[in-house]
Amino acid sequence: MNPLLSQSSLSADQLARDLTIRDLSDPAEGPHAIQLVLDRAVRALADAWGCGVRWCRGDRVVPITDNYDALGYDPSDVTRDARYTRYVDEHRMLRSHSSALVPSALRALAADPADDVLLVCPGIVYRRDSIDRLHTGTPHQVDLWRITRRTPRLGDADLREMVELILNALLPGAEHRLESRVHPYTLNGQQADVLVDGEWIEVGEGGLAHPDVLARAGLDGSYSGLALGPGLDRLLMLVKGVPDIRLLRATDPRIAGQMLDLEPYRAVSAMPPIRRDLSVAVDEGDTAEDLGDRIRDALGSDAAKVESVQILSRTPLAALPVAARERLGAREDQDNVLVRVVLRDLERTLTDHDANVLRDRVYAAVHRGTVHQWAAKPQAPGSLTRRGW
Repeated sequence: MNPLLSQSSLSADQLARDLTIRDLSDPAEGPHAIQLVLDRAVRALADAWGCGVRWCRGDRVVPITDNYDALGYDPSDVTRDARYTRYVDEHRMLRSHSSALVPSALRALAADPADDVLLVCPGIVYRRDSIDRLHTGTPHQVDLWRITRRTPRLGDADLREMVELILNALLPGAEHRLESRVHPYTLNGQQADVLVDGEWIEVGEGGLAHPDVLARAGLDGSYSGLALGPGLDRLLMLVKGVPDIRLLRATDPRIAGQMLDLEPYRAVSAMPPIRRDLSVAVDEGDTAEDLGDRIRDALGSDAAKVESVQILSRTPLAALPVAARERLGAREDQDNVLVRVVLRDLERTLTDHDANVLRDRVYAAVHRGTVHQWAAKPQAPGSLTRRGW
C-alpha cells in the first residue's frame, strides 16, 4: 500500500459518479468545441513538422505506476496523498493528469518504432481545485509529445517553436511568455501564459522529454523529445471568449449550441448572482482547493450552481475570544475562515430559499466545528436542518 494513501479509496458510488462525467474531448461521447481546439493544435504541429500522429486515448482508471512512478515522481511526493489523488484501490487511481497516458503511449512506440511521431494523449482528468470561473475539478488536458530519433536532438528552441505553433493556430497575435517550472518528467520545464485583458493566464506546461522517462518505456538513447500539456478548457475559453468554465457543460440550448464551433461566444441573459458569507472553522492546513473539493463532493451535480468560493480572511482560533470560539464549536488548533460563496444557476434564477439550502450544504461541507448556524428554515422531517448537518 502506498504509505501516503492516508485516506480510504473512492467508494463504489463515488467512482460510478466520476466515471459518468462526460469527456468533452472524446468524439465517442458526442461533439464539442474542445475537440476542434485539439484538432487544430495537432494539425498545426503535424503540418509544420511533417511527422506522423498517433492518438493515444485510454481508460480514466489508470495504474498508479503510470500516473506517478513511470513519470519520475518520488515515492514520498505529497501529491500521492489521498488528499490530492482519487485512489480506486492499492494499484489504480483516476488519472490526475493526461500525462498518465504517456507511459503506455511510449511503450507502444517502443514496440512499434517510428523515426518522428507526435503522440496525442487527451482526456478528462480528476484533481483537487478551487471553485471559480477558470477552474474545475474535472478539466480536460492533452499531452503532446514529439518523439524523434532524427538528428539534431530536440532542444529548447524546438519547445519554444512548439508553443508558438499552437498559440498562432488558436490565438493568433496573442502575447505570450514562458516561465521556468520543474516537472519530474521533463528537463528545462516551462509554463506558457498568454496575456488577456492585462492578466497573464496559464495555458499549459511542458519541457524536454526526460531521458529517464523514455528509457523506462524501452526507448534507447537515440530518441529525444518535447513534452507539452495544454489545458483544453482554458484554451477553448480564450478562443471563444467564454467567461465561465461552467458554460462549457451548460445544457441551455442557447449556450450548448455555441459549444459546437469556435465562433466567438455570444452572451445570453445572465441569471443574478447571490452571495453568502460564511464564518467557519477549518483545519489549519485547509486551502481554497481543499474547500472546493469538499463542496463538489457534497453537492454532486448541484456544484454547477456554485460560481466561486473565495477565502476572504483567516484567523487562528487561538487569536479569537473564547465566546467566538464557542459560537463556532471550534478547537484552538483550527482556523476561523471567512468564506464568500457566489451562487448562480446558469439556467434559472435561484430563490432565496434555493440559495439558503445551497448555502447550508456548502456550510456543512466546509465547517469543522461542532456548533452550526443554518440559513434555511426546516422544511420537513429528514430535511437538511433537521438532520443537524
